[in-house]
Amino acid sequence: MATISLLITSAPLMSQSAHSALRFAQTVVQSEHTLQGVFFYSEGVHNANGLQLTPSDEYRLYAAWCELALQHGCPLLVCVTAATKRGILSIKDAKENDLNHTTLEAPFQSVGLGELSELIHSSDRLIQF
Repeated sequence: MATISLLITSAPLMSQSAHSALRFAQTVVQSEHTLQGVFFYSEGVHNANGLQLTPSDEYRLYAAWCELALQHGCPLLVCVTAATKRGILSIKDAKENDLNHTTLEAPFQSVGLGELSELIHSSDRLIQF
């Protein structure tokens, strides 16, 4: 049994990568392996944008990530620096910058790169999408 972590660097609509990452994560949690966590970095932080409006006839990737986290206790970690550069703000980040709007909410968590280091250290495998 392996402990697996994911590093997502692909935006949800730019390619199939973010969707493939979700499908992989769903497969891991249904297997004998453990999904340690998912870290969103670079353009991948767009997966955590709570203001995404997906047409009703398209797959709702954001909702699927949330469901994965809630059903399986998998942490969804978002790099705070990459996210704030792209306008994706938690309540804390918005307050620190005197802004009234937030786009990052639970189950997504705003964290630093140290969390990625810990995730890598505690996992047998890191897979990037």
